[in-house]
Amino acid sequence: MERKIVVHSRFKGAFAAIAVSLAVVLPIAGCAQSTSAPNNGGSTDTQSRFLTKTVEVDGRQGVATENGQYWISGSTALSKYDGKWNCIKVNSAPFDKGYELEVNHIGDIDVYNNEVYCGVELFKDGVASNIQIAIYDGDTLELKRTFNFEQKSGQDECSGICVNPDTRVVSMCAWTNTGNHIYNYNLDTGEYLGKVRLSPSPKWIQGIAYCNGTYYLTADDGDADKDSPDHVYCFELPDGASEVKVRLAGTLDDVQRQGEIEGLSFNKSSDEMLVLYNRGARIVQGMPVGFYDGYDHEIHEVYSYSTKP
Repeated sequence: MERKIVVHSRFKGAFAAIAVSLAVVLPIAGCAQSTSAPNNGGSTDTQSRFLTKTVEVDGRQGVATENGQYWISGSTALSKYDGKWNCIKVNSAPFDKGYELEVNHIGDIDVYNNEVYCGVELFKDGVASNIQIAIYDGDTLELKRTFNFEQKSGQDECSGICVNPDTRVVSMCAWTNTGNHIYNYNLDTGEYLGKVRLSPSPKWIQGIAYCNGTYYLTADDGDADKDSPDHVYCFELPDGASEVKVRLAGTLDDVQRQGEIEGLSFNKSSDEMLVLYNRGARIVQGMPVGFYDGYDHEIHEVYSYSTKP
């Protein structure tokens, strides 16, 4: 397909003071609470940010970036893009080999050292099973290895996954009611490290990312039928913490049409936050069911926000 890239002229979005400069944390300035923020009891950490461009992509689940390249996950596919958002590799059958348990769904993804980290599962009608942590080669997009999933964790779905290279921890989030925790694994051994409670917990968590000491979550807590936007949240995770305070970090009130927020990632080299967003399809129990007026297919777009002060 022809790649659609829309460059925006300093179109404002309300986003957090994000620590993505190469060596320093950006100062918090011009903070203002979004008027459309949900009343979930959490504190607010927002700042005016600028939408720089929108790119149409081929997957509806997750986005990740490393070394000037991008990866996109669909529910049943992985794609790789070059620095100009040209698709250069696709694995349209990522579950065909290497799995003992049946899986059919990939959520939000992350990339670390040219390996694509995926939370995979068997997902149907809002219910998940057979959760696994899968690592794919960043070039070939072929499965390399898996982590053992800890059944005793209580996690019953995986909507996203991220790597913290500083503490060498892999964290998973959930879209279901077990999304009130983050579930952590050792990056090197795959050992389950335990879970951390989110307070307050955003509803319908879709994606997770780590950047310079802070974790970010996307939540599908708006209502597309009412033109109500989804949100981004953030928190820090001190060593040994059993509970963390979650803050509102941004409101996606500048998308072309309200729909379903999915994964997110940070491009440090270009000072951008990337958010994957879907529009056009009606979503019921996490599954696309029909379309809104004016659409005959679902559109998947990556919104790029400048994180410069």
